[in-house]
Amino acid sequence: MTGRVREITPDVEAGTVLAGAQFIDAFRVDIGKAAVNAREACTRMVLNGPRWVDALVRLRNVLVTPFGLKTSGEGAPAPGGLIGLFPVLSETPERLIAGFNDSHLDFRIVVDVAGNAASRRVTLTTLVKTNNLLGRIYLTLITPFHKLVARGMMARIEQPAR
Repeated sequence: MTGRVREITPDVEAGTVLAGAQFIDAFRVDIGKAAVNAREACTRMVLNGPRWVDALVRLRNVLVTPFGLKTSGEGAPAPGGLIGLFPVLSETPERLIAGFNDSHLDFRIVVDVAGNAASRRVTLTTLVKTNNLLGRIYLTLITPFHKLVARGMMARIEQPAR
């Protein structure tokens, strides 16, 4: 890894990506000369995530199923297909937007790749809009874990997807 993952001020047009979002955060990592586009960066983050992230996702799915929360984006509109459990909503080589809407909350992840051939950086921005009390409770409970997961996933960008 060329750089450390750091939290930054989000730099996306929230109203365009997810109108009404109440939560937004962003993390960035410098990847040096690693030649990746936004899809490849997202794929590497999602498919190369640390095993403890996979375990947290499995635990989350067990815990939220009785409440009717979705455990993946399968079946949601995905013009760009799925990357892991995330439906790809739009993409260019520099930006990929994925996510889906649920009855409790809607979320989007935005993966941006910027810089030149000698010095690239990847930014992961997460936006969440809650739709009811259960969504607000879920967001409150998951936020500390989300930050750990985002950092853990971003630390894997330089590794080719499995």
